[in-house]
Amino acid sequence: MKLLVSVSLLPCAQAYIWAWLLSMPYNNPQDSAGLTPISSTSRGPTVQCDHDRGCGRGLFCDRHFGLCVALRHEGQYCRKDSQCVRGLGCMYGRCQRIIPGGHEGARCRQDKDCSPNMCCARHHGEMICKRRLPLGGSCFVPEGGLAFSINQLCPCEEGLICSAAHPQREKEFIYSPGSDWKCSAP
Repeated sequence: MKLLVSVSLLPCAQAYIWAWLLSMPYNNPQDSAGLTPISSTSRGPTVQCDHDRGCGRGLFCDRHFGLCVALRHEGQYCRKDSQCVRGLGCMYGRCQRIIPGGHEGARCRQDKDCSPNMCCARHHGEMICKRRLPLGGSCFVPEGGLAFSINQLCPCEEGLICSAAHPQREKEFIYSPGSDWKCSAP
C-alpha cells in the first residue's frame, strides 16, 4: 500500500523536481575538467556570492548554489521577498503583486493590521487578512494538528457566535465533523 501511495504522488513530485532542475546552473559541457565558471543558459557567466550585496543590480544571491541570479518576475518560484523584482512579494512560493496593507489577502501580524470586519489568520502558512465569517458561514475549527496550523478561520462577524446547528429530522443525517457548525445569532 505504501508503494501505491508513493507512486501516486510521483507525478506531482516530478513536476517540482523538474522545475528545480531547470533553474539550476550548469557547467560548460566543453570543459571536461569543470574549471570554467558556472554559467546560466542565456545570461552569460554568473558571479559567485555569499550575500545579495555581492551581486549587481537586478540580481540576488542564491545561497543554495552560491551564485548571483536574476530577480524573479511574477509567477516565478521564490523563497523570500528579496528574490522578486520591485513591486512583487514572495507568497506561497511564487512572486506575486503586493496587496496594500489592511486589504483582504495582505500580509499581517495581528488583527489590528487588517481593515474592520477582518482578522489576521494563516492561509497556507502565511499570515494574511481574511474576512470574518458571515451569518450561516461554516465555522468549525479543528482541535489542532497540521490542518489547523497551516490554514485558520476567522471568527464570526460581530454579534454572531459559532454554534452547532441541529440536523433536520426530514433528512437523513450523515455525520461529518465540522459540517454542522455555523455562525448564527446568539
